[in-house]
Amino acid sequence: MSSLFPLIVLLGIFYLLIILPQQRQAKKHKEMTNALKNGDKVVTSGGVLGEVVKADENDEFIKVEINKGVTIRIERSAIARKVDEDKAAASGGFFAAETK
Repeated sequence: MSSLFPLIVLLGIFYLLIILPQQRQAKKHKEMTNALKNGDKVVTSGGVLGEVVKADENDEFIKVEINKGVTIRIERSAIARKVDEDKAAASGGFFAAETK
């Protein structure tokens, strides 16, 4: 019994340091992708920058305009992050020309 106790403690520490934070991050990412709406600026996991032009709540795919007249259809899980327009404009980023 005493040799089992360190193993249980080690598994508890492993859960707290690795599994729990990853679950929280996955939940936060899913909430962000589900909250996407038309006009949001996004970056895909492949590094493609664009603007959401069609995001239905029921559909697992969204349409993103990456250039004028060029739209791509991508899976919601492929969205890496939503771009904050104020920060992008201030840093001279991709969307800076559009906001001026």
